[in-house]
Amino acid sequence: MDLKLGNLTISPPLVLAPMVGVGHSALRTIIMELGGVGLLSTEMLGARKLPHSNPLYDPFLIKGDMEHPLSYQMLVANPEDVAPAMDALHRLGADAVDLNLGCPAPTVRRTGAGSKLAEDSDLVRQVVAAARRATTLPLSAKIRLGPELSEEKLRAFCLMLEGEGLDYLTVHGRLQKEPFVRRARWEWIAKVKEWLTIPVIANGGIFSVEDAKRCLEISGADGLMIGRAAPATPWLFAEIAHAIYGGPALAVIDRPAIYRRFVAILEERFPPGRHLGRLKEFSHYFSKNYPFGHHLAMAIQRSESVAGAMEVAEAFFARHDRGAGLAG
Repeated sequence: MDLKLGNLTISPPLVLAPMVGVGHSALRTIIMELGGVGLLSTEMLGARKLPHSNPLYDPFLIKGDMEHPLSYQMLVANPEDVAPAMDALHRLGADAVDLNLGCPAPTVRRTGAGSKLAEDSDLVRQVVAAARRATTLPLSAKIRLGPELSEEKLRAFCLMLEGEGLDYLTVHGRLQKEPFVRRARWEWIAKVKEWLTIPVIANGGIFSVEDAKRCLEISGADGLMIGRAAPATPWLFAEIAHAIYGGPALAVIDRPAIYRRFVAILEERFPPGRHLGRLKEFSHYFSKNYPFGHHLAMAIQRSESVAGAMEVAEAFFARHDRGAGLAG
């Protein structure tokens, strides 16, 4: 099943979530190379900074040629910031635009954006209306279920978003303050799906093919957005695409080769000062592939250079991963 949104086709309907610190060009390229993703996403981008950012040097805007289609996620608190930011996204060649209405991070909430913005329906309406006026690109928003469970409030909020012209809505099936360890409420995404006529993408708690099947069964969603599992298992998109949507099968997964490729892309595209931090962030997730992966993650965190980190990683792989493994 494909999602057709104007001139954009999301095929298969599997979307990379916007993720601070890891959803950058290196991870996006690896996922594209492994296959199975229908739409990539940037990290969240401050609307006020976008008009003044240089895509050649801004680490949040650096991208490779194959990173398409790519949705740019806008973090915005003021409707007046929308039009200049949208002009910048048009210049950058965005394929779609997403509005962040769900991030619960205190640093984001203090700016009035993310889940804080979502608490003011009238202001959200102005932001979405301004975004719709400013672009013909596919426009979406990513939300959580709200500060507390309320069908009445959630329904009114989602219908308002649809009425202001969103092309699709992504629902993270957790409340505003619920941690990631809390089971995602896929049954509440099903409620949103029943209320709306635009496509609904389900997000939260998808770490395997079985999770993906179960989420789609419960939520009835039109597609899936994968977050934390993406830097841990970037081949998961290909596995889900094969199992659910008939995509090609992955023969083998060479985890050390994927890790080396990630480092190569970092060194190729990002300023030197941005390499080690991004490698440490990626390693935190990628190490979860191994029974003793916490040793790898801790050693990488202590590393003072990329070269030192790679020495640690290669020694770990020599002990725990001698090459390609079977897919899945």
